[in-house]
Amino acid sequence: MQSLKQYLLLSAFSLGVISCQNSDDNPVANNVTLEFNNTFKNRTIVLGDATSVTATTNTSAEGQVHHFSELKYVISNIRLVKADGNEIPYKVNDLDQGATVIDQSKPETLRYLLSNIPAGEYKRIKFGLGVKRELNVLDQVKFPKFYATAGANDTQMMWEWGAGYRFTKIEGFYGTDNKQMSIHTGSTIKGSEGNFTQGVDAYREVTLNLPNNAIVDNKAPKITIQADFDKLLTGKINTILLVTGTGSDGNATPNIHTANQMIKFVDNLGGNGSSDISGMFSVSGVEN
Repeated sequence: MQSLKQYLLLSAFSLGVISCQNSDDNPVANNVTLEFNNTFKNRTIVLGDATSVTATTNTSAEGQVHHFSELKYVISNIRLVKADGNEIPYKVNDLDQGATVIDQSKPETLRYLLSNIPAGEYKRIKFGLGVKRELNVLDQVKFPKFYATAGANDTQMMWEWGAGYRFTKIEGFYGTDNKQMSIHTGSTIKGSEGNFTQGVDAYREVTLNLPNNAIVDNKAPKITIQADFDKLLTGKINTILLVTGTGSDGNATPNIHTANQMIKFVDNLGGNGSSDISGMFSVSGVEN
């Protein structure tokens, strides 16, 4: 009888071990890390003020030297595409859990963890630069975490008039005399209270092919996404010459009064959604 009990206990233990091993060897899900590298061409950007000697400088196609003192943008609506074409959305309707502000001054924001991604091989990633129309309202109750992050004093990723979120916020200097550059993008609305309609739509869908499949199994892959801000002024679609004043297409400080001119910067950064679906972004590496 004692031998039978020992046999049963040993069998149960063995089954437990085998079950754990199978779970470890064949997980149903794991994490994927997105790492963002903000560059001028292939040089990682270092921020600096007007007199900085360490800030990374860039020269546009028009010959304008420029550098950044602030660099932020919103990533949301993330989807991973499997090798068989199936699309896996990541909390696409939850800004608190599925959106983030990339801030070059805060290294911790340059890595974004996607948790509980189904096991499999992934060949492509899609995401939004900005916030899609149906979520682009300043909702402190529904999305308190993202609202607080975007509205923080050192982030300021909200329009002052409360119409929605800023999608990109770039501050810096250009020219030999360090004239101020302040480029903010985001969707606008028009009309009056109770009768608002979409004005300029600055949200952009970005689609990137991976150089090799990201394999989610017992290891958690990392996808490095390069954002090349050389394309801010020297994009695939527009070549922009910065000038001062509100009436120019190259206005260095666009705002609500120059929303249509702002779209040139938007198309360079995020693509136009048709002939360019990647904008300034590319995948520089996948580590499995």
